[in-house]
Amino acid sequence: MKEVVVLGAGYAGLKTVVLLQKKLKNNIHITLVNRNSYHYEATDLHETAAGTQSASRISYPISDVINPQITTFIQDEVVKIDSEKKTVKLAGHEELLHYDYCVLGLGFVSETFGIPGVKENAFPMTNVKEALAIYDHIIAKMKDYRTTHNPKDLHIIICGGGFTGIELAGALVDARPSYAKIAGVSPDEIKITIIEASTRLMPMFSEDLADYGVDLVKNLGVQLLDGSRISKIEPEKVSYRHADEEEQSMTAGTIIWTTGVSGNPLMEECGFNAKRGRVLVTDHLTDPQHDDIYIIGDVAAVMPPDGKRPYPTTAQIALAMADYTAEDIVSRIKTGKHEEKPFTYKSLGTVASVGNTHGFGEAMGHELRGYLASVMKKIIADRSLMETGGIKELLSKGRFDLYH
Repeated sequence: MKEVVVLGAGYAGLKTVVLLQKKLKNNIHITLVNRNSYHYEATDLHETAAGTQSASRISYPISDVINPQITTFIQDEVVKIDSEKKTVKLAGHEELLHYDYCVLGLGFVSETFGIPGVKENAFPMTNVKEALAIYDHIIAKMKDYRTTHNPKDLHIIICGGGFTGIELAGALVDARPSYAKIAGVSPDEIKITIIEASTRLMPMFSEDLADYGVDLVKNLGVQLLDGSRISKIEPEKVSYRHADEEEQSMTAGTIIWTTGVSGNPLMEECGFNAKRGRVLVTDHLTDPQHDDIYIIGDVAAVMPPDGKRPYPTTAQIALAMADYTAEDIVSRIKTGKHEEKPFTYKSLGTVASVGNTHGFGEAMGHELRGYLASVMKKIIADRSLMETGGIKELLSKGRFDLYH
Protein backbone atom coordinates (compact mmCIF):
# COMPACT_ATOMS: atom_id res chain seq x y z
CA MET A 1 0.00 0.00 0.00
CA LYS A 2 1.37 3.37 -1.03
CA GLU A 3 1.64 6.24 1.43
CA VAL A 4 0.67 9.68 0.14
CA VAL A 5 1.22 12.74 2.32
CA VAL A 6 -0.73 15.86 1.39
CA LEU A 7 0.37 19.11 3.02
CA GLY A 8 -2.31 21.79 3.01
CA ALA A 9 -6.10 21.57 2.73
CA GLY A 10 -6.74 24.49 0.41
CA TYR A 11 -8.43 24.09 -2.95
CA ALA A 12 -5.58 22.06 -4.45
CA GLY A 13 -4.68 19.85 -1.51
CA LEU A 14 -8.18 18.99 -0.34
CA LYS A 15 -9.51 18.18 -3.79
CA THR A 16 -6.52 15.91 -4.40
CA VAL A 17 -7.41 13.98 -1.25
CA VAL A 18 -11.10 13.76 -2.19
CA LEU A 19 -10.26 12.38 -5.64
CA LEU A 20 -7.64 9.89 -4.42
CA GLN A 21 -10.10 8.53 -1.87
CA LYS A 22 -12.55 7.79 -4.68
CA LYS A 23 -10.09 6.46 -7.24
CA LEU A 24 -7.76 4.22 -5.20
CA LYS A 25 -9.66 3.20 -2.07
CA ASN A 26 -7.86 0.08 -0.76
CA ASN A 27 -4.58 0.75 -2.58
CA ILE A 28 -3.55 3.85 -0.69
CA HIS A 29 -3.21 5.49 2.70
CA ILE A 30 -3.31 9.28 2.81
CA THR A 31 -2.07 11.57 5.54
CA LEU A 32 -3.48 15.08 5.27
CA VAL A 33 -1.84 17.85 7.28
CA ASN A 34 -3.36 21.28 7.77
CA ARG A 35 -2.88 23.98 10.40
CA ASN A 36 -6.65 24.42 10.81
CA SER A 37 -9.40 21.87 11.32
CA TYR A 38 -11.40 23.46 8.53
CA HIS A 39 -11.18 24.32 4.84
CA TYR A 40 -12.17 27.83 3.85
CA GLU A 41 -13.14 29.42 0.54
CA ALA A 42 -10.25 31.84 0.12
CA THR A 43 -12.09 33.66 -2.66
CA ASP A 44 -14.68 34.79 -0.08
CA LEU A 45 -12.31 36.18 2.56
CA HIS A 46 -13.14 39.77 1.60
CA GLU A 47 -16.76 39.20 2.61
CA THR A 48 -15.79 37.93 6.05
CA ALA A 49 -13.41 40.88 6.46
CA ALA A 50 -16.26 43.27 5.67
CA GLY A 51 -18.78 41.32 7.74
CA THR A 52 -21.16 40.52 4.89
CA GLN A 53 -20.52 36.77 5.30
CA SER A 54 -19.70 34.98 8.55
CA ALA A 55 -16.58 32.85 8.90
CA SER A 56 -18.76 29.78 9.36
CA ARG A 57 -20.47 30.53 6.07
CA ILE A 58 -17.24 30.37 4.04
CA SER A 59 -15.71 27.34 5.79
CA TYR A 60 -16.48 23.76 6.74
CA PRO A 61 -14.78 21.01 8.80
CA ILE A 62 -12.20 18.93 6.96
CA SER A 63 -13.65 15.90 8.75
CA ASP A 64 -16.80 16.31 6.64
CA VAL A 65 -15.01 15.24 3.46
CA ILE A 66 -12.33 12.75 4.48
CA ASN A 67 -12.80 9.00 4.69
CA PRO A 68 -11.13 7.95 7.98
CA GLN A 69 -10.61 4.42 6.64
CA ILE A 70 -8.32 5.84 3.96
CA THR A 71 -7.17 9.23 5.22
CA THR A 72 -5.60 10.27 8.50
CA PHE A 73 -6.04 13.96 9.22
CA ILE A 74 -3.45 15.73 11.39
CA GLN A 75 -3.99 19.31 12.51
CA ASP A 76 -0.48 20.68 12.78
CA GLU A 77 2.09 22.92 11.11
CA VAL A 78 4.76 21.68 8.72
CA VAL A 79 8.27 22.46 9.93
CA LYS A 80 10.46 20.69 7.39
CA ILE A 81 10.23 18.62 4.24
CA ASP A 82 13.28 16.40 3.71
CA SER A 83 13.08 15.51 0.04
CA GLU A 84 16.10 13.17 0.19
CA LYS A 85 14.86 11.09 3.13
CA LYS A 86 11.23 11.43 2.00
CA THR A 87 10.05 12.61 5.39
CA VAL A 88 7.99 15.48 6.81
CA LYS A 89 8.53 16.99 10.24
CA LEU A 90 5.61 18.59 12.08
CA ALA A 91 5.71 21.14 14.87
CA GLY A 92 3.58 19.18 17.33
CA HIS A 93 4.59 15.60 16.56
CA GLU A 94 7.93 13.94 17.27
CA GLU A 95 7.36 11.11 14.82
CA LEU A 96 8.25 11.92 11.22
CA LEU A 97 5.83 11.31 8.37
CA HIS A 98 7.17 9.05 5.62
CA TYR A 99 5.82 9.09 2.08
CA ASP A 100 5.98 7.44 -1.30
CA TYR A 101 4.43 10.53 -2.84
CA CYS A 102 4.12 13.96 -1.28
CA VAL A 103 1.71 16.67 -2.47
CA LEU A 104 2.62 20.22 -1.47
CA GLY A 105 -0.31 22.62 -1.38
CA LEU A 106 1.04 24.95 1.30
CA GLY A 107 -0.81 28.08 0.23
CA PHE A 108 0.17 31.73 0.22
CA VAL A 109 1.22 34.57 2.48
CA SER A 110 0.90 38.33 2.18
CA GLU A 111 3.70 40.02 0.21
CA THR A 112 5.01 43.31 1.62
CA PHE A 113 7.53 44.03 -1.18
CA GLY A 114 9.85 45.41 1.49
CA ILE A 115 7.75 48.50 2.15
CA PRO A 116 8.45 49.80 5.67
CA GLY A 117 5.72 49.44 8.28
CA VAL A 118 3.43 47.06 6.41
CA LYS A 119 3.68 44.17 8.86
CA GLU A 120 3.35 46.42 11.88
CA ASN A 121 0.62 48.79 10.75
CA ALA A 122 -1.56 47.17 8.07
CA PHE A 123 -3.92 44.20 8.21
CA PRO A 124 -3.19 41.33 5.80
CA MET A 125 -6.11 39.24 4.51
CA THR A 126 -4.85 35.76 3.67
CA ASN A 127 -6.88 33.53 6.01
CA VAL A 128 -10.03 33.44 8.12
CA LYS A 129 -8.36 34.66 11.31
CA GLU A 130 -6.92 37.68 9.52
CA ALA A 131 -10.26 38.44 7.89
CA LEU A 132 -12.01 38.30 11.27
CA ALA A 133 -9.34 40.56 12.77
CA ILE A 134 -10.11 43.16 10.08
CA TYR A 135 -13.82 43.02 10.77
CA ASP A 136 -13.38 43.23 14.54
CA HIS A 137 -11.08 46.23 14.09
CA ILE A 138 -13.52 48.05 11.82
CA ILE A 139 -16.36 47.53 14.29
CA ALA A 140 -14.17 48.71 17.17
CA LYS A 141 -13.34 51.88 15.25
CA MET A 142 -17.02 52.52 14.54
CA LYS A 143 -17.78 52.18 18.24
CA ASP A 144 -14.86 54.45 19.13
CA TYR A 145 -16.22 57.18 16.90
CA ARG A 146 -19.23 57.63 19.16
CA THR A 147 -16.91 59.00 21.84
CA THR A 148 -13.88 60.29 19.90
CA HIS A 149 -15.67 61.84 16.88
CA ASN A 150 -12.33 61.37 15.15
CA PRO A 151 -12.92 61.18 11.36
CA LYS A 152 -10.04 58.70 11.05
CA ASP A 153 -12.23 56.09 12.72
CA LEU A 154 -14.65 56.27 9.79
CA HIS A 155 -11.96 55.91 7.12
CA ILE A 156 -10.85 52.55 5.66
CA ILE A 157 -7.85 52.45 3.31
CA ILE A 158 -7.28 49.47 1.02
CA CYS A 159 -3.66 49.26 -0.14
CA GLY A 160 -3.80 47.62 -3.55
CA GLY A 161 -6.36 47.97 -6.32
CA GLY A 162 -6.03 44.54 -7.82
CA PHE A 163 -8.67 41.83 -7.93
CA THR A 164 -8.78 41.37 -4.15
CA GLY A 165 -8.79 45.08 -3.38
CA ILE A 166 -11.67 45.76 -5.78
CA GLU A 167 -13.75 42.91 -4.34
CA LEU A 168 -13.04 44.03 -0.79
CA ALA A 169 -14.10 47.57 -1.61
CA GLY A 170 -17.40 46.27 -2.96
CA ALA A 171 -18.05 44.24 0.19
CA LEU A 172 -17.22 47.24 2.40
CA VAL A 173 -19.72 49.33 0.43
CA ASP A 174 -22.40 46.72 1.13
CA ALA A 175 -21.50 46.87 4.84
CA ARG A 176 -21.51 50.69 5.01
CA PRO A 177 -25.06 51.00 6.42
CA SER A 178 -24.29 48.63 9.30
CA TYR A 179 -21.04 50.47 10.09
CA ALA A 180 -22.85 53.79 10.00
CA LYS A 181 -25.51 52.56 12.41
CA ILE A 182 -22.83 51.53 14.91
CA ALA A 183 -20.97 54.84 14.57
CA GLY A 184 -24.15 56.91 14.65
CA VAL A 185 -23.51 58.58 11.30
CA SER A 186 -24.95 58.45 7.79
CA PRO A 187 -23.53 55.79 5.42
CA ASP A 188 -21.91 58.39 3.16
CA GLU A 189 -19.67 59.44 6.07
CA ILE A 190 -17.96 56.03 5.99
CA LYS A 191 -15.02 56.71 3.67
CA ILE A 192 -13.38 53.94 1.62
CA THR A 193 -10.16 54.62 -0.32
CA ILE A 194 -8.11 52.38 -2.62
CA ILE A 195 -4.46 53.29 -3.19
CA GLU A 196 -2.92 51.54 -6.19
CA ALA A 197 0.48 51.96 -7.87
CA SER A 198 -0.64 51.02 -11.38
CA THR A 199 -2.57 53.28 -13.71
CA ARG A 200 -3.98 50.28 -15.58
CA LEU A 201 -6.15 48.33 -13.15
CA MET A 202 -7.35 44.76 -13.71
CA PRO A 203 -4.99 44.00 -16.64
CA MET A 204 -6.48 40.50 -17.07
CA PHE A 205 -9.51 42.18 -18.64
CA SER A 206 -9.91 44.23 -21.80
CA GLU A 207 -9.34 47.93 -21.27
CA ASP A 208 -13.01 48.65 -21.83
CA LEU A 209 -14.14 46.05 -19.28
CA ALA A 210 -11.52 47.14 -16.73
CA ASP A 211 -12.67 50.75 -17.11
CA TYR A 212 -16.23 49.60 -16.50
CA GLY A 213 -15.11 47.94 -13.26
CA VAL A 214 -13.22 51.03 -12.12
CA ASP A 215 -16.22 53.27 -12.86
CA LEU A 216 -18.48 50.83 -11.03
CA VAL A 217 -16.36 51.07 -7.90
CA LYS A 218 -16.15 54.86 -8.11
CA ASN A 219 -19.90 55.18 -8.61
CA LEU A 220 -20.40 53.26 -5.37
CA GLY A 221 -18.59 56.05 -3.56
CA VAL A 222 -15.10 54.56 -3.31
CA GLN A 223 -12.16 56.95 -3.72
CA LEU A 224 -9.52 55.50 -6.06
CA LEU A 225 -5.97 56.86 -6.09
CA ASP A 226 -4.29 55.07 -8.98
CA GLY A 227 -0.73 55.73 -10.08
CA SER A 228 0.13 56.20 -6.40
CA ARG A 229 3.03 54.14 -5.12
CA ILE A 230 2.99 53.47 -1.37
CA SER A 231 6.31 54.36 0.28
CA LYS A 232 5.64 53.51 3.93
CA ILE A 233 2.92 52.79 6.44
CA GLU A 234 2.87 54.22 9.94
CA PRO A 235 0.22 53.79 12.63
CA GLU A 236 -3.05 54.93 11.00
CA LYS A 237 -1.14 56.64 8.18
CA VAL A 238 -0.24 55.70 4.60
CA SER A 239 2.44 57.65 2.71
CA TYR A 240 2.56 57.51 -1.09
CA ARG A 241 3.89 59.27 -4.17
CA HIS A 242 1.80 60.04 -7.21
CA ALA A 243 3.96 60.13 -10.36
CA ASP A 244 6.81 62.60 -9.74
CA GLU A 245 4.98 64.57 -7.08
CA GLU A 246 6.23 64.96 -3.53
CA GLU A 247 5.31 62.37 -0.96
CA GLN A 248 1.78 62.69 0.39
CA SER A 249 0.02 60.93 3.24
CA MET A 250 -3.46 59.94 4.27
CA THR A 251 -4.78 58.86 7.66
CA ALA A 252 -7.31 56.15 8.46
CA GLY A 253 -8.42 54.11 11.42
CA THR A 254 -8.23 50.90 9.37
CA ILE A 255 -5.51 50.06 6.82
CA ILE A 256 -5.83 46.80 4.87
CA TRP A 257 -2.99 45.34 2.75
CA THR A 258 -4.05 43.60 -0.49
CA THR A 259 -1.19 44.45 -2.84
CA GLY A 260 -0.21 40.86 -3.56
CA VAL A 261 0.76 37.46 -2.21
CA SER A 262 3.61 35.00 -2.53
CA GLY A 263 3.86 31.29 -1.98
CA ASN A 264 4.63 29.84 1.42
CA PRO A 265 8.23 30.77 2.43
CA LEU A 266 8.69 27.21 3.70
CA MET A 267 9.42 26.24 0.10
CA GLU A 268 12.74 28.13 0.09
CA GLU A 269 13.47 27.13 3.67
CA CYS A 270 13.23 23.44 2.71
CA GLY A 271 15.65 23.84 -0.19
CA PHE A 272 13.28 23.93 -3.15
CA ASN A 273 14.28 26.08 -6.09
CA ALA A 274 11.53 28.62 -5.46
CA LYS A 275 11.05 32.27 -6.31
CA ARG A 276 8.70 34.16 -4.02
CA GLY A 277 7.60 30.82 -2.65
CA ARG A 278 6.71 29.31 -6.02
CA VAL A 279 8.48 26.46 -7.83
CA LEU A 280 8.47 26.16 -11.62
CA VAL A 281 7.10 22.62 -11.89
CA THR A 282 7.45 19.94 -14.56
CA ASP A 283 4.77 19.02 -17.11
CA HIS A 284 3.47 16.52 -14.53
CA LEU A 285 3.34 19.13 -11.73
CA THR A 286 6.27 17.56 -9.91
CA ASP A 287 9.37 19.20 -8.52
CA PRO A 288 12.12 19.21 -11.19
CA GLN A 289 14.59 17.65 -8.75
CA HIS A 290 12.22 15.19 -7.02
CA ASP A 291 9.75 13.24 -9.11
CA ASP A 292 7.91 11.93 -6.03
CA ILE A 293 6.90 15.44 -4.91
CA TYR A 294 3.95 17.20 -6.48
CA ILE A 295 3.78 20.98 -6.08
CA ILE A 296 0.36 22.52 -6.67
CA GLY A 297 -1.75 25.55 -5.87
CA ASP A 298 -0.17 28.79 -4.71
CA VAL A 299 3.34 27.31 -4.33
CA ALA A 300 3.46 26.16 -7.97
CA ALA A 301 4.41 28.14 -11.05
CA VAL A 302 3.03 26.76 -14.32
CA MET A 303 4.07 28.27 -17.62
CA PRO A 304 1.51 28.75 -20.42
CA PRO A 305 2.41 27.75 -23.99
CA ASP A 306 3.77 31.21 -24.79
CA GLY A 307 6.31 30.83 -21.96
CA LYS A 308 6.15 34.49 -21.02
CA ARG A 309 5.04 34.37 -17.37
CA PRO A 310 3.36 31.79 -15.12
CA TYR A 311 -0.40 31.56 -14.89
CA PRO A 312 -1.88 33.61 -12.03
CA THR A 313 -2.59 31.55 -8.92
CA THR A 314 -6.36 31.20 -8.69
CA ALA A 315 -8.83 28.75 -7.19
CA GLN A 316 -9.67 27.66 -10.72
CA ILE A 317 -6.15 26.56 -11.64
CA ALA A 318 -5.62 25.04 -8.19
CA LEU A 319 -8.64 22.76 -8.71
CA ALA A 320 -7.38 21.85 -12.20
CA MET A 321 -3.97 20.96 -10.72
CA ALA A 322 -5.69 18.71 -8.18
CA ASP A 323 -7.52 16.87 -10.97
CA TYR A 324 -4.27 16.19 -12.80
CA THR A 325 -2.26 15.32 -9.69
CA ALA A 326 -4.80 12.72 -8.56
CA GLU A 327 -4.92 11.14 -12.03
CA ASP A 328 -1.14 11.08 -12.27
CA ILE A 329 -0.69 9.45 -8.86
CA VAL A 330 -3.33 6.85 -9.77
CA SER A 331 -1.51 6.12 -13.03
CA ARG A 332 1.86 5.73 -11.30
CA ILE A 333 0.48 3.44 -8.60
CA LYS A 334 -1.42 1.26 -11.09
CA THR A 335 1.02 1.25 -14.05
CA GLY A 336 4.28 2.63 -12.70
CA LYS A 337 4.15 5.44 -15.24
CA HIS A 338 3.12 9.08 -15.40
CA GLU A 339 0.05 10.10 -17.36
CA GLU A 340 0.90 10.25 -21.06
CA LYS A 341 -0.47 13.77 -21.46
CA PRO A 342 1.16 16.65 -19.58
CA PHE A 343 -0.82 19.09 -17.48
CA THR A 344 -2.60 21.71 -19.55
CA TYR A 345 -4.79 24.53 -18.37
CA LYS A 346 -7.48 26.56 -20.05
CA SER A 347 -9.12 29.27 -18.00
CA LEU A 348 -12.89 29.36 -18.10
CA GLY A 349 -12.75 33.05 -17.31
CA THR A 350 -12.47 35.45 -14.39
CA VAL A 351 -15.26 37.37 -12.70
CA ALA A 352 -14.91 39.99 -9.98
CA SER A 353 -17.74 40.73 -7.57
CA VAL A 354 -18.30 44.30 -6.44
CA GLY A 355 -20.59 43.72 -3.51
CA ASN A 356 -23.45 41.23 -3.57
CA THR A 357 -25.29 42.59 -6.60
CA HIS A 358 -22.64 44.00 -8.95
CA GLY A 359 -19.76 42.50 -10.87
CA PHE A 360 -17.77 42.37 -14.08
CA GLY A 361 -15.61 39.86 -15.84
CA GLU A 362 -15.19 37.35 -18.61
CA ALA A 363 -16.52 33.79 -18.76
CA MET A 364 -16.32 31.28 -21.61
CA GLY A 365 -15.31 34.00 -24.05
CA HIS A 366 -18.03 36.47 -23.13
CA GLU A 367 -17.73 39.70 -21.19
CA LEU A 368 -20.22 40.07 -18.35
CA ARG A 369 -21.30 43.18 -16.49
CA GLY A 370 -23.60 44.10 -13.64
CA TYR A 371 -26.23 41.60 -12.53
CA LEU A 372 -25.19 38.79 -14.90
CA ALA A 373 -21.60 39.01 -13.68
CA SER A 374 -22.81 38.85 -10.08
CA VAL A 375 -24.80 35.68 -10.84
CA MET A 376 -21.86 34.08 -12.65
CA LYS A 377 -19.54 34.83 -9.72
CA LYS A 378 -21.85 32.92 -7.38
CA ILE A 379 -22.16 30.02 -9.81
CA ILE A 380 -18.35 29.81 -9.99
CA ALA A 381 -18.12 29.85 -6.19
CA ASP A 382 -20.70 27.07 -5.92
CA ARG A 383 -18.79 25.00 -8.47
CA SER A 384 -15.56 25.16 -6.48
CA LEU A 385 -17.45 24.37 -3.29
CA MET A 386 -18.95 21.31 -4.94
CA GLU A 387 -15.55 20.12 -6.15
CA THR A 388 -13.97 20.15 -2.69
CA GLY A 389 -16.87 19.67 -0.30
CA GLY A 390 -19.38 17.74 -2.36
CA ILE A 391 -23.16 18.05 -2.37
CA LYS A 392 -23.41 18.29 1.44
CA GLU A 393 -21.29 21.42 1.67
CA LEU A 394 -22.84 22.91 -1.46
CA LEU A 395 -26.32 22.64 0.01
CA SER A 396 -25.30 24.07 3.38
CA LYS A 397 -22.82 26.76 2.26
CA GLY A 398 -23.68 27.43 -1.39
CA ARG A 399 -24.64 30.80 -2.83
CA PHE A 400 -28.16 30.46 -4.15
CA ASP A 401 -29.14 34.13 -3.80
CA LEU A 402 -29.01 34.59 -7.56
CA TYR A 403 -32.08 36.81 -7.76
CA HIS A 404 -31.65 40.29 -6.35
